[in-house]
Amino acid sequence: MTEFRRSLFEPSGRNALGDSAGWIADTMLGSVATGLCVLAVAFVGVMMLTGRLDWRQGMRVILGCFIIFGAPVIAAGLMGFMTQRG
Repeated sequence: MTEFRRSLFEPSGRNALGDSAGWIADTMLGSVATGLCVLAVAFVGVMMLTGRLDWRQGMRVILGCFIIFGAPVIAAGLMGFMTQRG
């Protein structure tokens, strides 16, 4: 979204840190992260099939992918729990 201003010295009215955090979250949960998780699971699967990687280590990678993509839901649940408690 492009914002037009009359002068370069007028503030944009947007929060730069918030926009940066939003960009990082979108990147970490978007197509880049999906591609990296697909590659990681494929690589770990091949390593497990050839016997070079223990099952426990392989499951750790898959669990990590679930945690990364489930982070918004996990955070919302924790925040809801804390607001009910306090």
